[in-house]
Amino acid sequence: MKKVFVFALLFIIFTSCKSSSAAVVKNESKRENKNRVKHLIDTATDNLGVRYKAGGTTKSGYDCSGLVFTTFQTENITMPRSSYEQSKIGKVIPFYDAQKGDLIFFKTNKSRQINHVGLITEKTGSEIKFIHSSTSKGVIISSTKEPYYQNSFVQINRVIE
Repeated sequence: MKKVFVFALLFIIFTSCKSSSAAVVKNESKRENKNRVKHLIDTATDNLGVRYKAGGTTKSGYDCSGLVFTTFQTENITMPRSSYEQSKIGKVIPFYDAQKGDLIFFKTNKSRQINHVGLITEKTGSEIKFIHSSTSKGVIISSTKEPYYQNSFVQINRVIE
């Protein structure tokens, strides 16, 4: 428990810096990380159907980065509040290496910078499913097979190793 607290403190310090280096949560065991990822996905999916609310971080409404921010808080992982800033956390990995619990980022509506984030819930072959808060449908699970997300995909970040 003491190691986890120290690590969480170090993680907060690293993510608070305005450094371009990526912070990745590495814990004692793969089993512990697998449990953390399961908890993150369970927490996020408990919000399926919650409406979209710009700036929202509660059950009364979430925006995409608010859902990620709040979900990671349940594991004592402090994330930045915007999807663009969240895209700087962790390690960027190739699409084919994506796993449950990784973050997936998009540039939607012809944006010049990352403006949308989701939490990967499943990977099957070349398809990734992710939970996110959509402006039109609220918290839903979507797929990278959908043309909208195929065309706006930017990167995947691993925050928990």
